[in-house]
Amino acid sequence: MTIKPAMKDAFFAPARLCLFALGVLLFMLPTTAFAQSNGNGSIYSRFGLGELKTLASPQAQALGGGGVGLRSLNYTSLSNPALWSDQVLTRFVLGGNYHETNARDARGTQSELVAGTLNAVQFSFPIYTRKLGFSVGYHPYSLMNYRVVRRPETPFQFGPAPTDTTAYTVDYEGRGGIQQISGGLGWRVSNALSVGASVDALFGILEEARETTMGPGFAPINFTDATRLSGFTGTVGALLTVADLFADDDALSLGGSLMLPASLDGRRVRTLGESLSRDTIGTVVDGSVDLPWRAQGGLTYKPNNSVTITADGLYAPWSTAESTFDGASEGPSQFPIGGSAFLTDRWRVSGGVEYLPAGNDPSASYFGRAAYRLGGYYEQTYAAPVAGESIDVRAATAGLSLPTRLSGTRLDLDVEVGVRGTTSRNLVRDIFYGVSVNVNIGERWFQERKLR
Repeated sequence: MTIKPAMKDAFFAPARLCLFALGVLLFMLPTTAFAQSNGNGSIYSRFGLGELKTLASPQAQALGGGGVGLRSLNYTSLSNPALWSDQVLTRFVLGGNYHETNARDARGTQSELVAGTLNAVQFSFPIYTRKLGFSVGYHPYSLMNYRVVRRPETPFQFGPAPTDTTAYTVDYEGRGGIQQISGGLGWRVSNALSVGASVDALFGILEEARETTMGPGFAPINFTDATRLSGFTGTVGALLTVADLFADDDALSLGGSLMLPASLDGRRVRTLGESLSRDTIGTVVDGSVDLPWRAQGGLTYKPNNSVTITADGLYAPWSTAESTFDGASEGPSQFPIGGSAFLTDRWRVSGGVEYLPAGNDPSASYFGRAAYRLGGYYEQTYAAPVAGESIDVRAATAGLSLPTRLSGTRLDLDVEVGVRGTTSRNLVRDIFYGVSVNVNIGERWFQERKLR
């Protein structure tokens, strides 16, 4: 039997896609493992579950990170399951990030982190073209990655006499995070309305350690908390689109999504000893963490096929979060989730502009078919280390989307520059830089081939 070229393409297209994605993932794994082994990032990831991540799509990331109302045939956003209804091609998206953070306090003390991480992995396909679509994806929900050294001015008194003192240092370190896997459907009810829903699994380990060193002649004392959390929640979304609003070829889209509250079951293993070995002295505490709901809204306006303007907002009442692990330990977990002054409500606003010179013209020049993006965002994080002083983030984003020889496949390059926190009130200011590379592969699957 002879397989004709058309049949061969239909058979081997999925295999080519999977092998390419696997190769890119294996190439990135050493960088990811190296980053996770070095806890020297933002001190503010010490609070709650760590630094919360906001990931939507490579397109939305360069536009400030929202994209809740951003319709596109080339991207399937993680921020709103209703957007999954517009799919035409089967897509696989894989992205990585290089990140650098420079921290400084009021005394001029500095620290630096250089790390690479995996951004997201997403697979999606249309069940009915531009009517019903499916998507499953992975991305980090939060990241804990810090190291803090404290040198108290008052020596430690270890004996009954006032002269029985010695200087000591305390080294705090945290690493780990919560991961998220989401899968669901998007359904286009009519030309104007789309709805969607997903099931979201949250899981991960948060590990914090405290090492106390009291000088020569004393062995260091190590205390470690490793908290494993897991649970499920869900996200619902909707999208309303109005065409020909102010002109014959314009469109206005309004999107919204709601991530439901989640209760994560957990187990904390505490160890105490002269090393970080888990077989010294260990105790196990079971508990739970209740996460708040999160609402997102977005507005996208396309005056023509070349320009896209977005504006988005996010809100989550983290001041209502609760945890039965509060006060369960005298170890390094100094900032419990529930019932403390160290967490506050989180909100975020963002916006951006995309310019695609060629519009929908596939015969235009290469750089005419490339997309150019600018954006920014302002966020009040949920970390409040000092009462009445929330930690804010201000950042600018930009991106370049390059077409490839493979129809439906694009290479996206995104950059981010921002400032987090302040040096007032004994706090720390972070200046961070990030570069993301995302491969967005699109091919037609499940298409019946006709024999000639």
